[in-house]
Amino acid sequence: MINSDQLLSKIQSYNKFSSVGPLSKAFNFALEAHKNQKRISGIPYVVHPVAVADILAELKLDSATIITGLLHDTIEDTKTTYQVVLKEFGKEVADLVDGVTKISALEEKAAENSQAENFRKLILQPLKIFEFC
Repeated sequence: MINSDQLLSKIQSYNKFSSVGPLSKAFNFALEAHKNQKRISGIPYVVHPVAVADILAELKLDSATIITGLLHDTIEDTKTTYQVVLKEFGKEVADLVDGVTKISALEEKAAENSQAENFRKLILQPLKIFEFC
């Protein structure tokens, strides 16, 4: 996992006008929000949002987008609320984080619906075969 200084250096290499304060704050916020979380593999959960931010920096995206990458799981997977993100990082970032959270929920629901549809087909397909007999 890259550290805060490495990420900030990468961002400043293509965006001299980026403000390191909010980016550094978001990095530390993500570390704190996910500090006690681990994946099943035992890897600290924060590795994922930091990797997302690193990819966004590789794509040379703006600071708000990179901050969103760092914070994208905080509302969904920690005790952090939209109001906290709004207070700490402003409306643009709070709305982006909230939007990513809603997209994740929709993707999860779509996967559940897809699985239910597969089970429905599995059950109904044999019944159709018997109709022709």
